[in-house]
Amino acid sequence: MSLVDNTILFVKEKLQNAEGGHDWFHIERVYKNALLIAKDEDCNLEIVKLGALLHDIADSKFHNGDEKIGPKVARDFLVNQKVAENTIAHVIAIIDNISFKGGNFEKKFTSKELDIVQDADRLDALGAIGIARTFNYGGFKNRPIYNPNIQPNLNMSKEEYKKSEAPTLNHFYEKLLLLKDKMNTETGKKLAKERHTFMEKFLAQFYAEWEGEK
Repeated sequence: MSLVDNTILFVKEKLQNAEGGHDWFHIERVYKNALLIAKDEDCNLEIVKLGALLHDIADSKFHNGDEKIGPKVARDFLVNQKVAENTIAHVIAIIDNISFKGGNFEKKFTSKELDIVQDADRLDALGAIGIARTFNYGGFKNRPIYNPNIQPNLNMSKEEYKKSEAPTLNHFYEKLLLLKDKMNTETGKKLAKERHTFMEKFLAQFYAEWEGEK
């Protein structure tokens, strides 16, 4: 079996009991998005594939905010697979720098492969899938759907963002609607624009129903 095949089996096993928005199917969608974007980019496809497959192997949200677990699990797996150190270092750098973290996080590493995987991951937070994932996670955390008296906080620090318990709808303004303008690649920007428009239509319908107007 190939390295990518082994990685898929490893990720499926690791995430078999994961929350619905961060499970194997999330990884699979990001992987497909990454392959689509990579078609139009000059990149190392193996690193793109490994980065997409391992980017959420141990999301800090589900490990008491510990951001070191994911990179460690990924590194241990890749070392066990006898992957070259320069490839491992690149994949770990993608995992370390992919996250939104409130939008106030400065990437300490740049590469075309990171740009592709980051766009692929952000696309899965947009559109119909993004809406479904957002409310799934809100239910998982037992958060209210919406509270008109709690306004979105657009100036959160990384720590405030990680600890936020705001209503689920606020997440649209604190992250999802900001992603369109943070995309890296031309394909990512095009796909994000379409999904962004879908979310805006959803929110307009949501507020109309909330107020009993439709």
